[in-house]
Amino acid sequence: MNNQNFIQLSHGGGGLETNQLIQHLFFRYFGNDILNRNEDAATLSFQGPVAMTTDSFTVSPLFFTGGNIGTLAVAGTCNDLAMVGAKPQYLSCSFMIEEGMALSELESVVASMSDTMNQTGSLIVCGDTKVVPKGAVDKLFINTTGVGEILRENISAHQIKPGDVILVSRDIGRHGACILAARESLRLEQPIESDCAVLWPVVEELLKQQVELHAMRDATRGGLAAVLNEWCQTSGIQMALEESAIPVDDSVRGLCELFGFEPYDLANEGSFVLAVPERHAQKALDVLQQFHSEAALIGQVSAGTTNRPVLHSPWGSRRYLDFPAGELLPRIC
Repeated sequence: MNNQNFIQLSHGGGGLETNQLIQHLFFRYFGNDILNRNEDAATLSFQGPVAMTTDSFTVSPLFFTGGNIGTLAVAGTCNDLAMVGAKPQYLSCSFMIEEGMALSELESVVASMSDTMNQTGSLIVCGDTKVVPKGAVDKLFINTTGVGEILRENISAHQIKPGDVILVSRDIGRHGACILAARESLRLEQPIESDCAVLWPVVEELLKQQVELHAMRDATRGGLAAVLNEWCQTSGIQMALEESAIPVDDSVRGLCELFGFEPYDLANEGSFVLAVPERHAQKALDVLQQFHSEAALIGQVSAGTTNRPVLHSPWGSRRYLDFPAGELLPRIC
């Protein structure tokens, strides 16, 4: 085995090998004026209020249909900023790498991060690399922190009001189903591709079209069910949801039936939920459908004391859409 093709403990030692890894890999893909002149801290400028978020990524497997841990690390953090009306601008990035990881795999991850950042115009302006002995982590963990200028203030679950409508930006449950299929090595007639993607282009268009946005949330861990339950509790409202209106791909639905899962509980990494006044419903839907034809209006907010979303079936029955319980699928992001 040629050790030059694999991560060694010396790559995290702060010496020659560390410098070569930073210069030949990270700077090659991430290099920019701010990062290149960085001396332990980046100096940044902003024109108005800013949003800041941080997240860590431990997905298994590292590579999946539609993305990899690098795509997730950038998209996940940028999406958190976009959901509060902030344009992603600057990211920090820390890599925790297991000794023995193939350099080619690491380069694939870094290249995906660069491609994903290009979709938002964001930059990595500082970072860190740690290498740990074999077995201390599972190949690669990544932490990213993001900051961005807020272009529309007061987008929050606290702003949701009775009469608002609830929309989803595309079909749901894809990422969780994709990871489940990969772990179980399922050979499906139609492979399920993760929805992993940056959401800023969609949000930017909503802002340009002057859609009044009361709340937005990317439905990651816990899926659609977790988001809507949190919104009901935060705003003291209830929701009536049309089950037949919630878009679910047939492959995702089939996998859920096989394993006994609900698609509403599965994670998404490129789908979001939004609450808008009813008078802006069509305008919002028109924007969403420019990006994904499956985008749909799925329900309406009402006053009530239950503080829970209610699913209405096509047959006239009703049931609560409860919080997901337990850990359905660990290490999905």
